Amino acid sequence: MKLPGNLGHLTYCLNIHPTQTFAEVEAALSGPVSAVKASVSPQSPFAVGLRFSGDALDELADPAKRAALKSQLDTNDFRAITVNGFPYGRFHGTKVKEEVYQPDWRSDVRVRYTNELADLMAEIAPKDECVSLSTVPGTFKPLGAGAEAQMTENYLQSVAHLIRLKDRSGVTVALAIEPEPFCFLETIAETVDFFQHYLFSDQAVARISELTGLSWAQSADALPRHLGLCYDVCHAAVEYEDPAGSISALREAGIPIHKLQLSAALRVASVGPDQREALADFIEPTYLHQVIRRTPDGLKNMVDLPQALALGSATDGEEWRVHFHVPLFIDDLGAFSSTQDFLKDILALHRENPISQHLEIETYTWDVLPGGLRGETVDLDIAREMRWVLDQVTG
Repeated sequence: MKLPGNLGHLTYCLNIHPTQTFAEVEAALSGPVSAVKASVSPQSPFAVGLRFSGDALDELADPAKRAALKSQLDTNDFRAITVNGFPYGRFHGTKVKEEVYQPDWRSDVRVRYTNELADLMAEIAPKDECVSLSTVPGTFKPLGAGAEAQMTENYLQSVAHLIRLKDRSGVTVALAIEPEPFCFLETIAETVDFFQHYLFSDQAVARISELTGLSWAQSADALPRHLGLCYDVCHAAVEYEDPAGSISALREAGIPIHKLQLSAALRVASVGPDQREALADFIEPTYLHQVIRRTPDGLKNMVDLPQALALGSATDGEEWRVHFHVPLFIDDLGAFSSTQDFLKDILALHRENPISQHLEIETYTWDVLPGGLRGETVDLDIAREMRWVLDQVTG
């Protein structure tokens, strides 16, 4: 939905629902998405945060299915302004874990998938909107060393495609890299460094000029228009970022935030036996739940929650932040809390000086949350999250 003034659009991401096939995408749009729109934006256009797996995208090579998708969007007054191009494969009901990053930006498959997503969005998006396309932050952390040049080349190949797409279609699609714990890009400092030394370097500008035929000045101007960040608030909170400081660092570096993903993580102020027992309820086999521990020796990264819990009493007194998306409107989780305060700070900053024109709620964990945190239906929970965000940005 359109927020007041210059605060952009608020939506939620369809990766919350099964979207492995085109039929599942259609079912999500006609079912829960329509229900959420009826609840929070019945008389106004409703922005949708689309998600298409590689399989669904292959199906949409069929012109008839593309036409059916556009018709469904138009009929229901949906605006296709953003797409989650991060998970390529299945994202529900099966083990995802670290495979969610594959194919990564070392791979031509990732380039092709991203470019085809952009082509689809240029066909179905409103002509007056910039489309954001969020994507993998390079690769899984252990796989990134030595692959910087290869990943940079692949990112720039996609940017060149987006520049040519704008010339053909008139639609601006912006690639939004999403830093995440235990990935090649996880902290804001790492991200700024990679952009300055690789993605926005003089060599990158020269490469865009070579790929597109644009002048140096035109290439330098086009790069940030088509490449920037997806700032996931949960990820930043897990990394113990400073809300104002992290946004300021990105602005000073000239890195645009093309999408602001609204999400909250688990926060354990002081680990002890009760907290470890309660955290055991959040162990589940589908998603990776990275843990960053604040220890006397500094921050320590753990690849998943079971590994952190296996350390036992040696972690007593530590603060933990756990990459497990929890409902935005819940802060008190019994033995611990969420990073809701971090999210409130980001939304307050957005209210004062808009961070992005696309705000996307991404609590994708409804199916794996402990029972007491789930409501009657997912669409009611999503509508409640959207109203909570509205209260924050308009209050």
